[in-house]
Amino acid sequence: MSRAVKMAAPVSLLVGRVLRRTSAAGELRLSTRCWAPPSCRSFSDEVAEKNTHFGFETVPEAEKAKKVYKVFENVAQKYDLMNDAMSLGIHRLWKDALLHAMHPQPGACLLDVAGGTGDIAFRFLEYVASQKERQARRTAHSMRTPSWQDISDKYSGNEEEEGEKRRLRESRAVVCDINKEMLKVGKEKARHTGVSAGVSWVVGDGEELPFDDQQFDIYTIAFGIRNVTHVELFCWTAHSMDVVNKSILALQEALRVLKPGGRFMCLEFSKVTNPVLARLYDAYSFQVIPVLGEVIAGDWKSYQYLVESIRKFPAQEEFKEMMEDAGFSCVHYHNLTGGVVSLHSGFKL
Repeated sequence: MSRAVKMAAPVSLLVGRVLRRTSAAGELRLSTRCWAPPSCRSFSDEVAEKNTHFGFETVPEAEKAKKVYKVFENVAQKYDLMNDAMSLGIHRLWKDALLHAMHPQPGACLLDVAGGTGDIAFRFLEYVASQKERQARRTAHSMRTPSWQDISDKYSGNEEEEGEKRRLRESRAVVCDINKEMLKVGKEKARHTGVSAGVSWVVGDGEELPFDDQQFDIYTIAFGIRNVTHVELFCWTAHSMDVVNKSILALQEALRVLKPGGRFMCLEFSKVTNPVLARLYDAYSFQVIPVLGEVIAGDWKSYQYLVESIRKFPAQEEFKEMMEDAGFSCVHYHNLTGGVVSLHSGFKL
């Protein structure tokens, strides 16, 4: 993507947001609401320090990526086990819900970002395989008595051509993760489960994906986007119309690599809607999960960060607006387990 296109994207987003914030009388009202982390100050301070959050801690942006990398490097070997322990196995149902909502068809190409252990990719390939089997049964049922055209195609070589076309339409999943240790775990799982065809493993940053434009039908990111340094789009201040351009943004990168008509799907911890459940969830998160991290993975601090990072992630409506600002259409979300997790979806039109 050219430098001019990259620069034009934030400008167009700015114009859209300004128009939405213009009153019916035509008077521009600058919102004091901060679209970056809560520590939003003046434009000059933000540019000078470029701070972001690492859990509840404020750190320079340059340090966050290193800290997040270290967290997942530490927990990689126990990551799947801890997911089962922390969620009581419910994370499997959340991921299944993602695949059923996605409903991928044979020939679809998936990019799973921050998916190092391969959970989404494996489910995707299994789902597509079941769809192919279902289609094959329907075809076999309808072709019990072959037509003269079928017989002619078989003897004229057209059957070989169709076979080649089917091969080219094979579904594939690309797992992209910035952490090599997580990818190692995913590759080992693939070897143990016998998954060899249809999946590839790429080291890459979600903020600057190593893929050309319009390569994928579906982009997924499950429990990973809150760890991206630059998720938020802009930080407005009451004193200036200047906009902080947040480098190459994960949402804009997702839009770039999707084909027209492609779908973005994000599974992420969110804001619990029920007050009673919210109190129970907070108590469990802060008092139990770090203890589980210490007992199972020998790492209290990493799981303390994971709990804190969930609380810093935007609420459902805020993230929906961010997706729309990034350029996605037909954006919606669905709460799972009372809002503990939300499934966000949007299309590139």
